[in-house]
Amino acid sequence: MARTTMQQRMLGALRPADLEGEPERWQQQKSTRTRLRIIEAAIACLLEGGYVGLTTHRIAARIGISRGAMQHHFPARADLVAAVVEHVFYARMRLFLDDYLSGMAKAGEDNLVEIATQAHWRSVQSPEYAAYVELAVAARSDEALREVFEPAARRYDEVWVSEMIESFPQWRARWEAMKLASDLVTCAHMGMLLQRPTFGEARIEQLNTLIWDVLRGLYKA
Repeated sequence: MARTTMQQRMLGALRPADLEGEPERWQQQKSTRTRLRIIEAAIACLLEGGYVGLTTHRIAARIGISRGAMQHHFPARADLVAAVVEHVFYARMRLFLDDYLSGMAKAGEDNLVEIATQAHWRSVQSPEYAAYVELAVAARSDEALREVFEPAARRYDEVWVSEMIESFPQWRARWEAMKLASDLVTCAHMGMLLQRPTFGEARIEQLNTLIWDVLRGLYKA
């Protein structure tokens, strides 16, 4: 029950407005489904063509809706971008939690460091994380995107940090070590993902083993 509560609490804090409840009227349901189709198509365009490929024209053509219908749901590209950013962060958290909690249910809390690290590494190889990287890179030079992306990124980090404190009381006396371990994994895995084509699987596996050893040392210190 505690783990279910944890999952609900974290996802609830990041849940986009489009996923809040289920509209009662059929027309509202249809509208919600269309918005979600547009956002999913936008993420696909982002992965295929980068941030410059995230255009309302391309998205409308991809799912076969008129430009008028697109403008009804997202009057401006900025509105669409904001919705995409929300969904990317939500999807990242949902996928990680599904994997992590499944691993915890099978192996128990004695292995939580390795389970969490492995789940995070798998999560950075997902399409959702790839979309996050595209947005993060583009936000460095696009001011309008940065104004949407950076608050969402900070919110994601705040939710994760606050939940670590809430759900893992054994770490509360070692807060600095816990946060340092989390930050190390976040930064290391992004770098490993980008270097993976160059390094190859054997070197990546060696790095993952090193990370686990460092984290276990922090946890046991």
